[in-house]
Amino acid sequence: MTPPTNVISSTVGDPTPPAEWARQACVWTAWPHHVDWGDALGEARAEVAALVAFLSRHQPVRVLVRQRDRSAAAAALGDTASLVTANYGDIWLRDTGPVFVGVGEARRARRFAWNGWGGKYVYSGDGAVGDDLAREAGVPIDRCDWVLEGGAIDSNGAGTLLTTRECLLNPNRNPHMTEADVEAALRRDLGARRVVWLDRGLRNDHTDGHVDTLARFVSPTTVACMTPADDDPNRDALAAVEAALGRAGFDVAHVPSPGAVRDDSGELLPASYVNFVIVNGAVAVPTYGVEADSAAVEAVAELFPDREVVGASARAILTGGGAFHCITRDQPA
Repeated sequence: MTPPTNVISSTVGDPTPPAEWARQACVWTAWPHHVDWGDALGEARAEVAALVAFLSRHQPVRVLVRQRDRSAAAAALGDTASLVTANYGDIWLRDTGPVFVGVGEARRARRFAWNGWGGKYVYSGDGAVGDDLAREAGVPIDRCDWVLEGGAIDSNGAGTLLTTRECLLNPNRNPHMTEADVEAALRRDLGARRVVWLDRGLRNDHTDGHVDTLARFVSPTTVACMTPADDDPNRDALAAVEAALGRAGFDVAHVPSPGAVRDDSGELLPASYVNFVIVNGAVAVPTYGVEADSAAVEAVAELFPDREVVGASARAILTGGGAFHCITRDQPA
C-alpha cells in the first residue's frame, strides 16, 4: 500500500532529522551504472560492494539496482544486502533520497524539489527515486516546495543544522529565496531551531559546497572538520570552516585533510575524510590511496570509541564527485 502523500504545513518543534549516530533501521545505497563512470565503473562497483559488505556486518543494507543490472549486482553483493529494483540516475542517494525526520511511529520522509544539483546533472529517475525509496521504507511522504539536497545539511539530532551559503544561497537552486527565507524553510520543513552557516565548500565540488564534505556532527555539541595539509588547495576554505565553527560555540574535532587528490588527467577532486558514513556500531571512512589515509582513519576512530571504524577505498567513487556519505541514506529506526 502506498503511504499518503501531502504538502506539509509544519511548525518549529516538529520532528527533526535524527543524528546519524542514532539507532538506524537500515542504510540504503545504489548500484553504479551510469555511462558517466566510463572506465571507472568496474572499480566503483567493487568499492560499493566492499562498503556494503562492511556495513552489513552491523545492520541491514538495502541496495537499489536497475533490473538490467540485477544479476551482476547479486553476484557481487551476495547475501550482504537486499536488492530493490528501481529506476535512478546515479548512486548519490544522500541527495536524491528523502530526508527522514522523526523516529519510530513519528517517522516522515521529507521530499524536496529536485533540479539536478542546479541543473548540472539531470539524470532520468533521480527526481522520483526518493519517493520510491520512501515507499519501500513504508514511511509517509511530505512534499516541500523548494530545492534541497540531503548532503547540503548535517543534523545534530537536537534541532541544529549545519549548511553552506555557497549551496543553499546559490541562484541555481532557489533564486527567489534569501538567507532568512531559507532559514524559515528549514525551521518549517525540518524542525530546525538553529541554523549554522558556513561559507563555501571544496574546490571542484559538483554540489556547490555540500556541507557533508566540510564538517560533520559527531555529538550534539562537537563538529569534526579537516585540518589542511601543506599542499591543500582548500587551505583557506578549511581554515574558514574551523573559524566559523569556533565562533558558533562548537567543540571542534580535527581530522587531517587528504591534500590535493587528482584524477588521471590531473583534475583536482573534492576528496574529504569527513564524508564518512555512520551506522549502528560502525563508521566507514573513505580513503584515497594517499599518505594521510591512515592518520585520518585514526582521527575518526578517536571520535567514535564505541564503534568499529575502518577505512575503505573510495578513489573510484570520488571520480563521480563524492564518497561514502554521498552514496548512502540512513533510515532511522
